[in-house]
Amino acid sequence: MNKLWMAMLVSFLGHVIAWFHMQGQFKYEWAKSLWWIALGGVPISFCFYYGTRWYYDYFGNFWYVRPIGFGMATIVFTILTYLILHELPDARTIVSLILSVVIILIQLSHLIIK
Repeated sequence: MNKLWMAMLVSFLGHVIAWFHMQGQFKYEWAKSLWWIALGGVPISFCFYYGTRWYYDYFGNFWYVRPIGFGMATIVFTILTYLILHELPDARTIVSLILSVVIILIQLSHLIIK
């Protein structure tokens, strides 16, 4: 598996854990625990650290890393908020979601064009 796919996978995992770290408190009692607050950040940090490292190794600059992370965070947040908290996105959120997909596609366009 090349570094781009490893970076995307570990970043996705980091965003999923981060969602539970921040929004889980509104759904699950265990997510209000001080232990979860303190220890939940450890796997998130590892995921984002290695995701950033592998993105940089693949692209050779930082300008691709943040927009992909932003787009992925918005997509993960939208999906998990809908599936777990049952909040439907409004029109502005749907536009943001579409823009997030476009941002990711722009950053990965060199792969699509090949």
